[in-house]
Amino acid sequence: MEFRDFFLQQMKSHPSMNPQDAVKLCYQAAFGAEHLLEDPEAAYGYLRQEYDAAEASGEPLYERIHTDVCRVNLRAWKREGLPLDWLFRLFLQTASHPAADGGKMFQNCLKTVGQLAQENAVGISKDSWEEFLAGYPVQHPAALHHSEIYRKREKPSYRLVEGGAVRLFPILQRMARMTLESNVVAIDGRCASGKTTLAKQLESVTKAGVVHMDDFFLPAALRTTKRLAQAGGNVHYERFLEEALPSLKSAEPFRYRCFDCGRMALGEYREVPAGHFRIVEGTYSCHPAFGEYMGLRIFCSVEPAQQLKRISKRNGQEMARRFLEHWIPMEEQYFQCFQVREKADIVLS
Repeated sequence: MEFRDFFLQQMKSHPSMNPQDAVKLCYQAAFGAEHLLEDPEAAYGYLRQEYDAAEASGEPLYERIHTDVCRVNLRAWKREGLPLDWLFRLFLQTASHPAADGGKMFQNCLKTVGQLAQENAVGISKDSWEEFLAGYPVQHPAALHHSEIYRKREKPSYRLVEGGAVRLFPILQRMARMTLESNVVAIDGRCASGKTTLAKQLESVTKAGVVHMDDFFLPAALRTTKRLAQAGGNVHYERFLEEALPSLKSAEPFRYRCFDCGRMALGEYREVPAGHFRIVEGTYSCHPAFGEYMGLRIFCSVEPAQQLKRISKRNGQEMARRFLEHWIPMEEQYFQCFQVREKADIVLS
């Protein structure tokens, strides 16, 4: 979608929008929330006050205003019972990463609104748009508030987050309802499908401790023809059962040994901090040998062509060939044999 489409959606959802609100939308689409970074502690305090005063409503959880930016509605966040700290961390991450070339994007957004006004395609006239811009520092953009009429009629209460965070929302909604007895999220799926990236994002937002299945690489002594012929045999599930699984249901810190592929031997310990949530990420994390230890199953998928492109970029052409000939077929056998994708609660492509 183009900014034009997002803007038209906003005009339809919020008909009280006037030139001032339109410029604000352009500014947010181009620059995100970078102008609110000066005092994070004060920003959190203001968010807390606004959240406490908000009444849960039926409005959508978020509204996209650009491909890379969306507005998360506080009233809907409260309705879903999602922790405020999670939203603030998402907001803070967005504010810490301003869009590249925001100035050019801002000018293009203004141009788009001007064209719509000239076409009489929105409830903003060409004259009112040009009159407002005449008094606004277009070449040196500044953040501005919503108009008084917009605040009274639309009652805006939101925070900006990166558009990519949207894929986290269904997961966060499920995690918010998880008790200590069902506190583990298992992220399985195809190699190069974004499992590790997803785990890092969830770790950053929820402060969950992460266990990586790559740390349980199958040692050479166990890499027999019989073992590798097993569905899901290409992982040291015995050591996972011993070193990681017993501690996942506890909120206490623990540690386990990581396999060092460079030395093909056990290496240093990985410390998993104390916390309510645990994430086990990596292929084979839903191996039936582990039982139903997880409260949420996620499967990450990727198209074959994109998968090979990512592996080649990450590991080089020679390693990509080995993935294609050996490891990917083993993964696919495991997925099919144990219906890993079919049993997932959430599938991400």
